[in-house]
Amino acid sequence: MGRKNKLRKFKELLAFPNVVENYDIKNPALILNEGEIIDLKGRWKKDFFKNDKPLILELACGRGEYTVQLARKYPDRNFLGIDIKGARIWQGAKLALEEELNNVGFLRTRIEQIGLFIGPGEVDEIWITFPDPFLKKENRRLTSNAFLDRYKKILAQNNTIHLKTDDPTLYEFSMEVLRDRKDVHINYFKDDIYSEELVIPELEFKTYYEAQHLSKGRKIKYISFQLKID
Repeated sequence: MGRKNKLRKFKELLAFPNVVENYDIKNPALILNEGEIIDLKGRWKKDFFKNDKPLILELACGRGEYTVQLARKYPDRNFLGIDIKGARIWQGAKLALEEELNNVGFLRTRIEQIGLFIGPGEVDEIWITFPDPFLKKENRRLTSNAFLDRYKKILAQNNTIHLKTDDPTLYEFSMEVLRDRKDVHINYFKDDIYSEELVIPELEFKTYYEAQHLSKGRKIKYISFQLKID
């Protein structure tokens, strides 16, 4: 993507009413509508989505395809895609606006910081779809203990976390981490979801990256689990 195209998208994001951004990792402030500072911690449903419906996150959402597809299927739920890459978020945010999907939003920030912007018990469900497996940096994997501990601080009691990946190392690592934790209940796991009938319809949705993986014959893996909240 050319630099001018990126800059154009970054500028457009500033005016998108369905996108909030954090520009400075040292300053935990969210910016909406070309400079308006907004505090949404603990108030995403009420102040951003204007309702009290369940809140579902997609972490490392990339282009936002999965976020948008989930929102289309479930208009009775709120969906928030989170990623640090603004040029990618732009695609999902623009599509959601064109389709007038009022139950879709995007938060541009680092996932390590979600506890700064999302309150305790505020999230009902999390999707992690084809994240970077960080083959040489286990602590950066989104199913590492450090990240699971972060999720616990924002999840509601009756929660579900989904991991969908093509990477065998990430899948095996995740299963090992989850089995070692006493605060985890594994609902379902499968190392080749398309080898049988899908356990939930949401698995039918495919991102740009999943389509690429499937074209190369890679098997898609899935884990569903719950974190027990103290």
